[in-house]
Amino acid sequence: MIRSLWWAAETGGEPPFGTAHLKVHYPAAAEGDRLTGTFPPDGGPYPVVLFLSGINVGQDAYRWLAVEIAAAGFVCVTFDRVGELFGGEYGLTPGVDLEAAAPGRYGTRPTCPAIGAVLASLAEIELLKGVLDLDRVAIGGHSAGGTVAMQSARFFPGVKAVFSYGAHTMVATMLGWPAGTVVPAQADCPVLLSVGTRDGVIMGSADRYGQDGHATDPVTRTFEEALGDGEHLLAVFDGANHFMIADPVDPTAARAFLDLPATAQPRPELARLVTAFLRTHLHDDPEARAVLSGLPVRRKHA
Repeated sequence: MIRSLWWAAETGGEPPFGTAHLKVHYPAAAEGDRLTGTFPPDGGPYPVVLFLSGINVGQDAYRWLAVEIAAAGFVCVTFDRVGELFGGEYGLTPGVDLEAAAPGRYGTRPTCPAIGAVLASLAEIELLKGVLDLDRVAIGGHSAGGTVAMQSARFFPGVKAVFSYGAHTMVATMLGWPAGTVVPAQADCPVLLSVGTRDGVIMGSADRYGQDGHATDPVTRTFEEALGDGEHLLAVFDGANHFMIADPVDPTAARAFLDLPATAQPRPELARLVTAFLRTHLHDDPEARAVLSGLPVRRKHA
């Protein structure tokens, strides 16, 4: 069975902004304390998967995926962090260092420094002492969370895989980049990119990058241009939209109003792909590799 616990990490920023509230999902024993609801972990040590939310999307929208990942033999961590976005606005964000994403600085440090603070805080959780293998880590994310995962992974020891949904590394012209620039991913490990064919948010954001609505798909360009040789994958889900990964979609926040209506909801297929990818690269599981090899994805090889 899968249980979760709450934790917190200080990730920088003027108080009260900068505190991340974590939800840690883990494989648990069948029996626990009925008064507190605390269930001890079952086995381990387990690799750690840190999932970064999209802007203004609460972590509970990804609980379904976190549970699937934990059930596949991982500890999966999500978090909510209210902080400054840009231009004095505040909202839910994994924490983006805009200066680190600017020309001349990009590639010198992570664009999401909160990653290190969150991973370090996990070692303080008494219930999970000896259960977390922080030498085997994956970072995933949705939308902006997936972008900063790809832009930050190599700066954190132990990261063995990166995955994203609805994310790319095309950068905004407001940061000083020429229109249509795709920056190299900062990941020295396999990367899984995934996207839906009806992603209205990416399409509706084209002007950020100096593009029109008919510009080359930035996710495909990221796969082709931002990733070097390696066991990288690109999965395209027919009929899925930008918020297919979020359950439920919150119509009062984020940018769901830009999305196209979905004609398919392939969450089981996405979960199967992600867990096979993670087990291949963090568990070195030959059965998972065989599953992965049979899925309809584009591949790069070393």
